[in-house]
Amino acid sequence: MSEQQTGQSGAYQAHFRVWRGDPDGGGLTDFRVEVHEGEVVLDIVHRLQATQAPDLAVRWNCKAGKCGSCSAEINGRPRLLCMTRMSVFDRAETITVTPMRGFPVVRDLVTDVSFNYAKAREIPAFVPPEELAPGEYRMQQEDVSRSQEFRKCIECFLCQDTCHVVRDHEENKSAFAGPRFLMRIAELDMHPLDAASAAGLDRKRTAQDAHGLGYCNITKCCTEVCPEGIKITDNALIPLKERAADRKYDPLVWLGSKIRRRKE
Repeated sequence: MSEQQTGQSGAYQAHFRVWRGDPDGGGLTDFRVEVHEGEVVLDIVHRLQATQAPDLAVRWNCKAGKCGSCSAEINGRPRLLCMTRMSVFDRAETITVTPMRGFPVVRDLVTDVSFNYAKAREIPAFVPPEELAPGEYRMQQEDVSRSQEFRKCIECFLCQDTCHVVRDHEENKSAFAGPRFLMRIAELDMHPLDAASAAGLDRKRTAQDAHGLGYCNITKCCTEVCPEGIKITDNALIPLKERAADRKYDPLVWLGSKIRRRKE
């Protein structure tokens, strides 16, 4: 690469292809744009807005990988624009930036993720134990640590986007909550202070019957794209599946539930 292409400061010209369009259609637009050392893809998108495409729509907020706003797909992989460094790509590589495929396009790189907020409202909240007042809750550190992993979720919805149950089958959306919200159910189900069962709510059963746990075939694609490194499949979905299967098919667990119910 010549000195003119790289520049004296180490800057270089990159080839970007960015999806432009709206719900009625669109396509990829080619750009040549300057890249500087240490930049992330979101920096380049902002430079495109400043120099070549002032009407380019992109959703972003913190630029620190904590708000989950700038989710998109880079070379076909769901990523956060602000956490994808330009240094991971070869300088001669064409970088394609497209909106998340799992959700309807609003405009350019912005998608309508309201599906996820609707699913969040369907998950029954934490049920506090009746015998304890606020401030009296006590938990073992081990139990705190187990659920703390899931609390790291920034709701970027990359796991929802990459899940093929949502991504490739629009007809499944009404019956499937997706990995982010099945993880929420798993978190509540393993919470030692959650009194859902005493209130008549069986989280394992509702995960299976109301939120589509059975649709998940544990391919781990959700775990692979999580920017927080949450082991969604291994630590949430598989254990929840095992508990749901025990609840439904294990004869001893089934008998125990009947005995407890009769005593109540």
